Amino acid sequence: MRYAKLLSLLIVCTLLINSCKSKKKDIAPKERPAIVVDVIVAGNDNVKSILEVNGSVLSTESVELRTETSGRLIYLNIPDGAKVSKGTVLARVNDAELQAQLEQQKSQLDLAQKTEKRLANLLKINGVNQADYDVAVNQLNTIQANIKVTTALIEKTVIKAPFSGELGLRLVSQGAYVTPTTLIGTLQQTDKVKIDFSVPETYADIIKKGDKIKVISSNSTESYDASIHAIEPQVNTVSRNIKVRAYLTSGLILPGSFVKVIMEQEHQSIMVPSNAIIPDALSNQVVVVHKNKAIYTNVETGIRNAGQVELVKGINIGDSIVVSGMLSMRPNAMVNVKKVKKLNEN
Repeated sequence: MRYAKLLSLLIVCTLLINSCKSKKKDIAPKERPAIVVDVIVAGNDNVKSILEVNGSVLSTESVELRTETSGRLIYLNIPDGAKVSKGTVLARVNDAELQAQLEQQKSQLDLAQKTEKRLANLLKINGVNQADYDVAVNQLNTIQANIKVTTALIEKTVIKAPFSGELGLRLVSQGAYVTPTTLIGTLQQTDKVKIDFSVPETYADIIKKGDKIKVISSNSTESYDASIHAIEPQVNTVSRNIKVRAYLTSGLILPGSFVKVIMEQEHQSIMVPSNAIIPDALSNQVVVVHKNKAIYTNVETGIRNAGQVELVKGINIGDSIVVSGMLSMRPNAMVNVKKVKKLNEN
């Protein structure tokens, strides 16, 4: 009887164990099916971008006319809007006192030169000692230096045109008392103007010195040709823009005008549809198919066109980039490529 009970208990335990194993087999996780996706193969595409930015027109040369010394204007030659040549005397401050000092110093110089010459002849025959001759030479050198100082002060009373150009409006009258802070007028070189504008730093490797651009004035629909002359070698840390300077090669626009600058650029690069980019907190990502697995790859983007984005770094030619099915994608997930699309294919 006892043996029968033990046998029955053993049978029940065996059945329970088999039942548990069967349930474990039933609840074992099933392998997830591969995600069906469309891809685009990375290749060199012609990237054509049109950038429109604001610019300012500046004179090639521009200067504010001010005196270097205070005094009364005794000569003023600034006709409104007149054209003048380089070196033309435009204004002169009263320098009568300085001219008198110069005449006095010239008289002293004449006497000092004669004294030095006389003592030099006496020194040759030991008619004077060396110390007396050295004093005479020092006196001569001092007077010569004083003449140079006075001449420099006189030059500061004269305003000359530093370059050939066109005068602005005269702001003072002859006889007025002026100081270095008094603005007398302006002089600008208007026969050739320059255009300053800024572009995003993503264009740093695209724009080059000598590139042609179009310029449209705010008061005209006509476009003018210009050529890039120089590019700032550093990016502005606040705006993240690069300052560019171009020279107008056709037409004439008044300095100070507001203009639209249009740049058309074309180069070879990798382009992908915008929906292939996965924004991330630190960088942008794309999904690359490698051995039927989804690999998330950090990329650096460049120019954006209508529905397309340039990939500057992170992707190589020939990589298969996922362009559909990203919502159900996860890292290292198995994928099944349904179709290889072209860049402009919907």
